[in-house]
Amino acid sequence: MRRIISKPPANADVLHMIRAFASADFMNHAEISSDKATTAGIAVSLAPPLATRLRPATLQDVPRMQEIINSHAELGRMLFKNLAQLYENLRDFAVMEIDGSESPKVIGCCALTIIWADLAEVRSLAVDDAYRGRGVGRRLVEWTVDEARRLGIRRIMSLTYEQSFFAKSGFVVVDKDTLPLKVWSDCVRCPKRDGCDEIAMIRVLEDVPAIEAPAAAPTPKGVSIPVLEMEED
Repeated sequence: MRRIISKPPANADVLHMIRAFASADFMNHAEISSDKATTAGIAVSLAPPLATRLRPATLQDVPRMQEIINSHAELGRMLFKNLAQLYENLRDFAVMEIDGSESPKVIGCCALTIIWADLAEVRSLAVDDAYRGRGVGRRLVEWTVDEARRLGIRRIMSLTYEQSFFAKSGFVVVDKDTLPLKVWSDCVRCPKRDGCDEIAMIRVLEDVPAIEAPAAAPTPKGVSIPVLEMEED
C-alpha cells in the first residue's frame, strides 16, 4: 500500500492563497493590528473590519473624549484636557465611533484649531488603545485635511512624538522657530515646557490658494517657555 505523505505548502503556494483571499475582497477589509498571524514570514491581520462613522463631536461626546485624551496624557503623549476646555473648543473636534449598534461607542477624536489665516493645528489626536493600529488615527487626520480645505487653510501643523505616523500623511519636519508665537500658548500648561521634545511637522495643501493676510507674530529667538508663562500672568 502506498502511503501518501502531505507536506506543508511552499512559500509560492502560500502567496497564491493570500492573493486568492485578496481577490475575494478579504484583504480589502483587513487592517493592521496587534492581532496578526504570520504565514511563511507574511503578516496577515485577523482583526475583523470596523463599522465606523466619522462625525462632528457633540456635547454628549465630551466625557468620553476626555477619557480617551487623558489616558494618553497620563503617558506623556499629549496635554491633559479638562471638561471646560473641551466644551469651549467642541466645534474644533470630530469623533470616530463604532457604528451599527444601539449605543455607538466613541473610539477616537481629533481637533483642528485655527492658528492664523494660513495655519491650523492638529490637536488632541487620540485613539482608544483597544483600537490603535486599525486606521482610526489616519482617518481622523484625513478629516483635518478635508476641514482645512473647506476653510481655505493652506498649512496644517502638528507638534508630535509620532513622526513616522504623520510623515505617512504627508507632513514634513520643520524648525520650531518657524512657527508663530501663538502656537506656544498651550505650552504654559505642559509639564515638559522647560525641555520640549516634541517634533514640529507641517503639511502644505498645494491645492489651496495662498491668501494675503498680515503675518503672524514670529517666535522670538531665544525666548523660552518660562518667559511666555510670565507674560500669561
